[in-house]
Amino acid sequence: MRIGIVGLGRMGKNMVRRLIRGGHEIAVYNRTVSKAREMESEGAIFAQSPAQLVQKLPVPRVVWLMLPAGNITDEHISELATLLSPGDLIIDGGNSYYKNDIIRYNQLRDKNIRYMDAGVSGGIWGLENGYCTMIGGDESDFTYIEPVLKSLAPPGGYMYCGSAGAGHYIKMVHNGIEYALMESYGEGFELIKASPYGKIDLAGLARLWNRGSVVRSWLLELLESAFQRNPDLAGIKGYVEDSGEGRWTVQEAIELGVSATSIAHAVFKRFESRQAEIFSNKVLAALRNEFGGHAVATTDEQIRQSGAGAGTVKPAKADVNRNI
Repeated sequence: MRIGIVGLGRMGKNMVRRLIRGGHEIAVYNRTVSKAREMESEGAIFAQSPAQLVQKLPVPRVVWLMLPAGNITDEHISELATLLSPGDLIIDGGNSYYKNDIIRYNQLRDKNIRYMDAGVSGGIWGLENGYCTMIGGDESDFTYIEPVLKSLAPPGGYMYCGSAGAGHYIKMVHNGIEYALMESYGEGFELIKASPYGKIDLAGLARLWNRGSVVRSWLLELLESAFQRNPDLAGIKGYVEDSGEGRWTVQEAIELGVSATSIAHAVFKRFESRQAEIFSNKVLAALRNEFGGHAVATTDEQIRQSGAGAGTVKPAKADVNRNI
């Protein structure tokens, strides 16, 4: 099957490579021309522009976008809508918000252009391991592109999830779960490291837990690799970005009245990681000083001298009114 791919970041390029290995013909376009030329050297069909990409595809054309969610994706879809013909198909494989998929689907349907959303998971390992792919849109379009999905995914690694928006909705919740899993591993290993047994081989522990334990996972395999390279994670700043899906998952939980406390906690912890000085903690310290006369540390040196920090928690006194 010949399709076009727009967007040649780390995932986009490896998807092109995997599809070529699977016997497909892939035309490529990227605003940074050198990336498209690189793929051309590996067997892809080079396109200088979206218009040229469309010209190189057979009817009905299939164009798969692997672009950052938001304005960049919207701009490319708008441009492609002026270039494609009735019956052609656009697939958004980025991490777009599912409600935007429903809007796009309806707008493109008015032009008789088909639209699908694809939630794609696999990261930089997808080239070898395959891409888990979650599809939303018309089921007939899913059937049409199934040969491409079979080549992209590992066995059993793709699924039709429902009407427009379903693919990105499922991927959104998938990423929210991922946030919570990562936060749980982080908290658990921090507790172990702060304990009297903190000298344990953390890479070895991650490896142990992946041998039959109920908490085994691919994330734990990746963590084992990280600890093997850098046992103390020295030089890594605990600054964690979020790409939107975690926030959307929490927003959806609020709208539906579903308790998603672990995911919400993980999202808020990411916000906290970006603050050098957390104002809410200052409020707590000031309040304890006001109602109980508890000491307030004003510098890191004073905190060290007071003995505060991991592993130095003191037993609470009997007067609960003065020790909150």
